[in-house]
Amino acid sequence: MKRDLAKQKAQELLSKMTTEEKVAQMIQVTYTDGGREEALKWAKMGAGSFLHVLGDDARELQREAMNTRLGIPVIFGIDAIHGHGLNTKATIFPSQLACACSWDPEVAKVMGEVTAREVATDGLHWTFSPVLCLGRDPRWGRVNETFGEDPYLAGELSAAIIEGYQGEDLSDDEHILACAKHYLGYGEATGARDAYDTEVTERKIREVFLPPFKRAVDVGCATIMTAYGCIDGTPLTAHRRILHDILRDEMGFDGFVITDWDNTQSLMTQQHVSADIVDASIKAASAGNDMIMTTKGFYEGMLTALREGKVDISVVDECVLHILTIKYEMELFEKPEKKGEPGCFGKAEHLEAAKDAARKSVTLLRNNGMLPLGDGELKKIAVIGENADNVRAQYGDWTYFTHPMPDPTNSRPAFRPYVTLWEGVKEICDEKGIEAVYAKGCAVKPAEGVDESADLDEAVRVASEADVILYAVGDVIPQFGEFADRADLDLSGRQSELFYRLKATGKPICTVFIASKPLCLGDAAEKADAVITGFNGGMFAGQALAEAIFGKLNPQGKLPISFPRKTGQVPVYYNQLPGWHGGKYWDIPQTPLFAFGEGMGYSAFAYEGLSLDEELKLRVTVKNVGDTEGTETVQIYQRDVVSSLLTPVRRLIAFTKVTLGAGEAKEVEIQLKKDDFALVNAECETVVEPGDFILYAGGSSKEEDLISINIAF
Repeated sequence: MKRDLAKQKAQELLSKMTTEEKVAQMIQVTYTDGGREEALKWAKMGAGSFLHVLGDDARELQREAMNTRLGIPVIFGIDAIHGHGLNTKATIFPSQLACACSWDPEVAKVMGEVTAREVATDGLHWTFSPVLCLGRDPRWGRVNETFGEDPYLAGELSAAIIEGYQGEDLSDDEHILACAKHYLGYGEATGARDAYDTEVTERKIREVFLPPFKRAVDVGCATIMTAYGCIDGTPLTAHRRILHDILRDEMGFDGFVITDWDNTQSLMTQQHVSADIVDASIKAASAGNDMIMTTKGFYEGMLTALREGKVDISVVDECVLHILTIKYEMELFEKPEKKGEPGCFGKAEHLEAAKDAARKSVTLLRNNGMLPLGDGELKKIAVIGENADNVRAQYGDWTYFTHPMPDPTNSRPAFRPYVTLWEGVKEICDEKGIEAVYAKGCAVKPAEGVDESADLDEAVRVASEADVILYAVGDVIPQFGEFADRADLDLSGRQSELFYRLKATGKPICTVFIASKPLCLGDAAEKADAVITGFNGGMFAGQALAEAIFGKLNPQGKLPISFPRKTGQVPVYYNQLPGWHGGKYWDIPQTPLFAFGEGMGYSAFAYEGLSLDEELKLRVTVKNVGDTEGTETVQIYQRDVVSSLLTPVRRLIAFTKVTLGAGEAKEVEIQLKKDDFALVNAECETVVEPGDFILYAGGSSKEEDLISINIAF
């Protein structure tokens, strides 16, 4: 009802607007492009939104907007991706990929709530998050921004974080607009080339890439961002079938759509489907983009198109109506500035939320009994590796280190509080009376012409004098992100060489993976005594990893993404289609290094008694067969045995978490739906075909970790 009333008010205002005011309302201006004077000019012209402007600068622009003829307030947007990270005082959470290791919607929801509160306290209204692209090819530079490789898991976590951002009322002072992006298929581009062509069919779109966005629409996500790339040669910015027919007519989306950065201009300069800005403007607006990010030339381009009769004013009216409706629903005319909670940056509750997210995201992948480190005879620990004490690598992308403008010199100071792995280990060692020593060893991305031999020698010397070795490997900021796709996923620099030299000392070695996404770890994983990861775990990743290593917490993370053994093995996502002759490359094992859903703790869990009744209520008994309390993520998969077209060998349809004491067993109940067994057929219809299915339950996507029953519809 509130949306309907907002739309009525928007229609009334729209009827009073001039053509110039309407077109200006479709423009989003970035503050970093032209500075204060340029921004003030656009505020006076009636621009609908501004990007990357904080505090008093935003307030000044809002005053100018409110003093225009109709007094239409602007929406201020910010890239608050895993926390309000462009603000140096903000709480930095784990990246989306790291958060997804928790398999916990409540973690995602709280992450959204805290981020919204801090963004709102800066007076801003809108975050360009969450990313609903799927991380199915780890060569892609932006895998860290995804919730992993699976549509169902991504959809559940995205729904939770959207609810955290937006709350129950868009006008609430502590909540902000969410923006589901990048619509659609952006992460599936050929060769993992960012913003490139995605060669997929509409059926594949509906089966794999659309479900997370449908979930976002169903929970009321207010805005959608268009993807940079194209689907089979048609730019998403100009793809009316996807932006309008499917998104609005089929899925019922009733918010507004914004292009990604300068996408309208890119129709001319990058994709070459428009000869001039007039044609590009027509294509973008006609396809269903309501707001145009940073392409200021759209203003004159659209006005020219209207004057020359190349486009009808109804196209502009529809776009502006969508924008104004959201502004009225936010009660922006009465409350043009979000208030948030003064003084909330870095408050104890927020920091504890970031700490909890980091702890629940820690994922133990291999352990031959080395972990947890006990007191015993342990006298000295060596912590080796640049990423063991590199907060920039620990934070990952989309913080004040990386945006709004890159800092190639890495000269920006790091603001406390944060805890690196080295600091976390050192603190626990000091408590226990254990000596801890650190050596960098080698750079993750070495500078040209620098000889690191002495540093490697020093690291080996330090390690050889210790009882155990914690070796941090991974990647650093220049190696991932929007302009950093990778052709080679092997560990960079001399990280692998250093592992072999450390292993040669004969000391137990735990590989600690601090990185943006899966890399090909090789022997650094396969010959390590233990492997543990936090990906980009935010402020307290180092503390969480250290607590897990010493047994202060029992790891409960599960991978939301699979690790390839070699770059050429990609793709290795778990929900593959059958039919590959031989089923493997001849020169490496069939399986990924680590599989989707995989993760262990210091407990072990057994499954039995899987059943499904006529009401589709699934029951399975889970028992903790270890000697310590632990939390297990119960994963439910299905397989369509015979279908009208190829279906995945296994597909996630549900999950839940259960905490059990040592020796404790519990019957877990999960209500399934018949649609959980549906497929998208050749006519692009979502149907459940009659026949046999296999239902699985267990602790990972690997067949050996699952029990199963046969069912039929």
